[in-house]
Amino acid sequence: MHKRKQRIADAIIFTVLLVGGLTMLVPFLWMISTSFKEPGSLFDLPIQLWPHHLHWENYKRVLTAVPFGRWYLNSLIIALGLTFLNLTSGAMAGYAFARFRWKGKDAMFLLSLITLMIPAHVLIIPLFVILSKIGWIDTYYALILPGLFDAFAIFLMRQNFISLPRELEEAALIDGATPWQIYWKVALPLAAPALATLGTFTFLAGWNSFLWPLVATNSITMRPITVGLAVFNTQFSTEWTVLMAGLSLATIPPIIVFLAAQKYFIRGLTLGSLKG
Repeated sequence: MHKRKQRIADAIIFTVLLVGGLTMLVPFLWMISTSFKEPGSLFDLPIQLWPHHLHWENYKRVLTAVPFGRWYLNSLIIALGLTFLNLTSGAMAGYAFARFRWKGKDAMFLLSLITLMIPAHVLIIPLFVILSKIGWIDTYYALILPGLFDAFAIFLMRQNFISLPRELEEAALIDGATPWQIYWKVALPLAAPALATLGTFTFLAGWNSFLWPLVATNSITMRPITVGLAVFNTQFSTEWTVLMAGLSLATIPPIIVFLAAQKYFIRGLTLGSLKG
């Protein structure tokens, strides 16, 4: 009787999760379907879930009417640059907060956490003024370097390094390893799941960023894809089919990054359950 109730409960949970997952896929499938429709058939009734004839002209237009390739490259450079800087600075600062003892460490860590409560929109004007004074507006420096230090990255890596067993680092210290060697060869490989998680979050944030690139860029060639595709959304009309074609192409890198890092998420969950 107990096993039967457990099977029923598992079936209900599976059904709920399946329905929820399929529901979340509806906007994505609608985006792809719209990208293949003819411009005039988007709002026809009854609604076509999938067009009878694939209209590839939408993809041709988004690739030729605007510098889509340059926007794509800009987004990749911004997202990868932010990811590299966040992983590097976040891991180093997190390890220093987790393992080293120095005066003012707790106050400095608390100060970094306080910065999480500051809305990002408040920093746009002073950041723009500073970068314009040094001539970095409309450059990759303005789009990447402001994300050099991130309090969330420091907090995430610190908590991960604290959870690692000290015995491994102490064994490496006895064998004559330097603090840098312990960090690079012992602590950092063990933090791979946390690094993958942080890297995925940072890449997605950099890829989807809109407001700051909109403020920090002037020329059309420096725009990332999120800002560039806004040209198809004007005050009087929106080219929905072409816009959806561009967005469909824009979702490819985030999906690849998530699939590549998925096994590290699973490994992190497995390690957590073993420790428990």
